[in-house]
Amino acid sequence: MAESVFAVPKGFKAAAYSSGIKKSGKLDLALICADKPVECAGVFTTNKVVAAPVRITESRMHQGLCQAILVNSGNANACTGNQGLRDARRCGDLVAEALDLAPELVAVSSTGVIGVPLPMHCFEEHVPSLCRMLSHDQFDGVAKAMMTTDAFPKMCCRTINIDGQEVRLLGLAKGAGMIHPDMATMLAFVVTDAVLADGLLDAALRQSVNASFNRITVDRDTSTNDMVLLLASGDAENQEISEGSAALGQFCAALNEIMLELAKMIVRDGEGSTKLVRIQINEAANDADALAAARSVATSQLVKTAFFGEDANWGRIIAAVGYSGADVDPDKVNISFDDVAMVSNGLGLDSAQEARASEVLKKPEFTVTVELGLGEGSAYYYTSDLTYDYIKINADYRT
Repeated sequence: MAESVFAVPKGFKAAAYSSGIKKSGKLDLALICADKPVECAGVFTTNKVVAAPVRITESRMHQGLCQAILVNSGNANACTGNQGLRDARRCGDLVAEALDLAPELVAVSSTGVIGVPLPMHCFEEHVPSLCRMLSHDQFDGVAKAMMTTDAFPKMCCRTINIDGQEVRLLGLAKGAGMIHPDMATMLAFVVTDAVLADGLLDAALRQSVNASFNRITVDRDTSTNDMVLLLASGDAENQEISEGSAALGQFCAALNEIMLELAKMIVRDGEGSTKLVRIQINEAANDADALAAARSVATSQLVKTAFFGEDANWGRIIAAVGYSGADVDPDKVNISFDDVAMVSNGLGLDSAQEARASEVLKKPEFTVTVELGLGEGSAYYYTSDLTYDYIKINADYRT
């Protein structure tokens, strides 16, 4: 169950600051820091245009240890050439100098406008102050400092009991636009005080990302700056979680809940969106076909505009399934909106059912289920509607 109070895992502190990167004066610089070098894992953008901080951080994740994450909003430090790489390294060095850490233990991340050099004076002047502000109760500030076009900060936590010891997980994310797999398509940081056997952190992160951030879309744009980092301090002092154990299943279940809830928050906050829609594909020939069909429906601009217009236009849905690449027999397809059947064996039902389905589309959250009648494959995807405000927000993004 979700918790109303965010329980911070042992061994971590955070801080947030308004450094002047954003003209609005809002929080734009933040730091998450562990008391010591801790185990880490990361997943990064698959975009071939990769921002400087992603290049730096991805190379540092290979060592398996991290102690600090510096994040700024308002400037992506992407497409900034060698200067961008030097600036990203310098940002990490400033944290390392202030906290007396090895530079390789500092992950750097940025989000915001592409193609503009970092205003390094903001970092030179304010990173030392940021480091002095570290405390256990500033994670909500980090969530706010990460925001760009986000309407609200995104945080989620879980507390589980492993061998009589309390283990905590806390996740933060930002994202509203440029949201699409394959990776994560935003920034997300999760910290835990769990003790895990070597190699399990990376595997846990990757399976969780595939079941959450890789199952969402807002606008089919994968960012240059996407990253998800998972850090484990080991300070919970639980018996080490081992491969194949019940404790690992318990830990992964909690991690999956956090990741999926953060992912759904991102779609719910999709730029200008008014609806969160789960696309559920059942009875596909296999899971791969189901995923292809779910993604096709979720990313269809025509389907998304129909959701905004609250139009139960099932023809757009079955068409998107048909061009997905999945095996499809149109005479076996059933479609429903929540529990309201709209299509049976490829044929639309009566006007009364369509009226009931249109009422479902008025809700802020609902599920579209498509049964292909070909096997046992299933998959899901989360998507948003496409609204006038999405165009307004992105037309004015740099101004």
